[in-house]
Amino acid sequence: MPRSTRRLPVVSCCLGALALLAGCSSANIRDVGRDEYNTGSRRDLVPGRLTGADDGIILVGTSRNRQADAGGGAGLGVNAFLWRATLDTLAFMPLASADPFGGVIITDWYSPPGATNERFKATAYVMGRQLRSDGVRIAVFRQVRSGAGWVDAAVTPATASELEDRVLARARELRSQTASR
Repeated sequence: MPRSTRRLPVVSCCLGALALLAGCSSANIRDVGRDEYNTGSRRDLVPGRLTGADDGIILVGTSRNRQADAGGGAGLGVNAFLWRATLDTLAFMPLASADPFGGVIITDWYSPPGATNERFKATAYVMGRQLRSDGVRIAVFRQVRSGAGWVDAAVTPATASELEDRVLARARELRSQTASR
């Protein structure tokens, strides 16, 4: 087989790849400006905070207007009161991860003082931007020490319900504090 015929598949593959790459030009991509989504001026934006407190971790810009935050928080994907209340309620456990846009809080394993043979972990789901009684779900996991390792154990269903009730009570408290300002 002549040498030029052996190169034909390689050259045609390269030309095909270039044609596909050229089809991905930016001419069809819409340029989205900031002004399209910002309803207020740049001056109205301040850093958002993970915990909702002034000393929290900075996430994104949010409105200075407290009334805008009452509807769920401008920088959060979920209700700000439920989010903050969930963080406050689960503060006794070490935090593994928190996603304010997806509304998921995952704690790390926690052993209560005096109970070194068991440990707990919680995953909280803050659902939606409205403050509702069904706006938060908490799953609690328990493990007990068995020999050299940990074994999953049953958790009383009332444990998760009690945590959810505490979150809701704290969220109502936060909302009333904001309304009285």
